[in-house]
Amino acid sequence: MRTVLDKLRFPEGPVVLDDGSVLCVEVGGGVITGIDAKGMRRTCAETGGGPNGAALGPDGALYVCNNGGLNWVPRGRWLLPHGTAPSYVSGSIQRVDLKTGACTTLYDSCNGVRLKGPNDLVFDHHGGFWFTDHGKVRERDTDRGSVYYARADGSLIREVVFPLITPNGIGLAPDGKTLYVAETDTARLWAWAIDAPGEIAPMPWPASPNGGRLLHAASEYMRFDSLAVEAGGNVCIATIIKAGITVVSPQGQRMEHVPIDGETYVTNICFGGPDRRTAYVTLSGNGELVALDWPRPGLALAH
Repeated sequence: MRTVLDKLRFPEGPVVLDDGSVLCVEVGGGVITGIDAKGMRRTCAETGGGPNGAALGPDGALYVCNNGGLNWVPRGRWLLPHGTAPSYVSGSIQRVDLKTGACTTLYDSCNGVRLKGPNDLVFDHHGGFWFTDHGKVRERDTDRGSVYYARADGSLIREVVFPLITPNGIGLAPDGKTLYVAETDTARLWAWAIDAPGEIAPMPWPASPNGGRLLHAASEYMRFDSLAVEAGGNVCIATIIKAGITVVSPQGQRMEHVPIDGETYVTNICFGGPDRRTAYVTLSGNGELVALDWPRPGLALAH
């Protein structure tokens, strides 16, 4: 395991660029931080709020799920999220020009309903993207979450799945016909058949509370965060508490758990490097982005 970036304020959302640069968001810093192939570190953009998930779009810009801001509590050497920032207004989807650092809001609501806490996103090959809204947590209650589909040009946003319990990581199967979503608090992985861009074929109630197929449920206490898909179809889920990467087959079987010692908050994973056999993983409690060799290639993303 190699440290790529350190001294970050709760990093998430790693992205690997074609030139060898690697970016990640700092949820607790409201910025996007990157390091180039020569090891030069820089602040790429200031998003404000709480940037969470990030992905490259068809226009080469970076698209960011911004949760609108979290409250932060120091616990020993860690800085941990707890509740909602006093300055919170809403969540949003932002577009970041990586050449200039300019940041614009693409969406902050859908059909008059404010986005609560957008968390993670994945682009398809049609120029659109799926994203999760994790919701917000308050003193005595929490929101139910959703999955949305939107276009990168700002012309459409649609709620596709509701309700979910703290939806977080999101990804697509290699053939683009299955959507995966991991729930944090339940440690469940759901799957939906995709009918068309932004459309699913839901299972009927009461077979499913949200139209999805329960693909995998953890058998012990842990929490699921972001995810990435391997070229062969396995789903790799960053796992909190039982810290590491949980690998689930397309049939729902847990294939392995890759432990990461010295960290509880293993939050995100993406693939890069030669043949996409390098896993970039965020260790949010430690404030680090690390890289480790992966035994199988990751799935090539749409952009």
